[in-house]
Amino acid sequence: MLHIHYHSIPSLHIVVPKRSTMHHQEQMFDCRLLRRLDRVKLRIFSALSCLAICFLVIFGDIYVDQVKLHGAKSTRKVLESVSIAVPERESPKENADENKCCKKDIISLVPPVNVSIEERIAWFKKKLPDFEIFQKNSKSMRFERRANDFFDGDDGHCRTKFFMTWISSARSFGERQVLAMESLFKSNPHGCLMILSTTLDSVQGSKILNPITEQGFKVVAITPNLPFLFENTPAKPWFNEMKRGKKDPGEIPLAQNLSNLIRLAVLYKYGGVYLDTDFIVLKDFSGLRNSIGAQSSNSYGHWTRLNNAVLVFDKNHPLLYKFIEEFALTFNGNIWGHNGPYLVSRVASKFATSKDFNFTILPPMAFYPVYWNRIEGFFVKPHNRARSKWVEAKLVQLSGETYGVHLWNRQSSSLRIEEGSIMGRLISEHCILCQNVYSS
Repeated sequence: MLHIHYHSIPSLHIVVPKRSTMHHQEQMFDCRLLRRLDRVKLRIFSALSCLAICFLVIFGDIYVDQVKLHGAKSTRKVLESVSIAVPERESPKENADENKCCKKDIISLVPPVNVSIEERIAWFKKKLPDFEIFQKNSKSMRFERRANDFFDGDDGHCRTKFFMTWISSARSFGERQVLAMESLFKSNPHGCLMILSTTLDSVQGSKILNPITEQGFKVVAITPNLPFLFENTPAKPWFNEMKRGKKDPGEIPLAQNLSNLIRLAVLYKYGGVYLDTDFIVLKDFSGLRNSIGAQSSNSYGHWTRLNNAVLVFDKNHPLLYKFIEEFALTFNGNIWGHNGPYLVSRVASKFATSKDFNFTILPPMAFYPVYWNRIEGFFVKPHNRARSKWVEAKLVQLSGETYGVHLWNRQSSSLRIEEGSIMGRLISEHCILCQNVYSS
């Protein structure tokens, strides 16, 4: 939790020199009058200062750069930045709805620590009404119609359907996520992006997405209807048990595991491309079908780990069904990656040689050209000739066989993109509005 202390304004002392007893009575009167005026001006200044501070505290949005959650320690000290901004005026109801939504998201999706399984399940049952994404409402009930209208509406056909999920607050959808969206449309201008999110399907979310839609690109945030998405899949009984408070959500925030499941379900229902929001797109995806990327490989070129940050599959693909089935049968909310990258690796290894499952495992260079513990090198500008040559060679390599770069947000979220760095060069060449590239 961030604590900001506002120190009191130092007292201002006005020292008036003693007057000579030889001055006339009129001069004494003038002096007293001036001192009174000075005191009045000081009070006015203090009052205005207090009002200004109160205005910023009440109406300011305080954004704090997210620090790395785990992983390799950075060799450079990165300072957290705090900025105070005054947003556009909204109606009281809109503000109340946004604050309520953000509060629920931040508080309710984080399980307690150092408790037993029974205590955590009891906490989850108590908190279930606060899990907005679990609840039916007017927005979620319109999901199917809105999705169909978006993909098949009168304003044109989608060459490629893209999906993202966002279960965090709208306020935390930052500049880097916006740049990821821009890179998608720079390389896939005729694609359509649906973000499944309750928080971005809001007034605040519209303000974030409007600069992209105003450029003529198709992007929308829609509140998902989870029962509809999970219908006729193994996810349905898992979801029903979770809603009844019969399952342990685990120590890992449920939002992360819900995202792992929602991406599988929405691809199974509609087909298309799922992307994490920390993925910079470099190429057109329309030529890819039924593909998943390897995160790592051994010296023989055989993959050792897959990742689910990028998934490309047809509607009703049997491998997606197996992914969902594995999620429901082996769910474990206490092990990071168990329901995500480890899951797709387990299942794909079983069916990689089966003729009934037609899919391609792409090499690491396709989606994960840099490993998570080396991502910092992509953010640093070259400081010598050798490093400059390495940057140029790496950019040539990426231009050949790489569809995009996963930024490994857990490790890179607190890193600043330096001008001249690999990420700086890539994003600058694959953005649309190109705002705040080096401050994101």
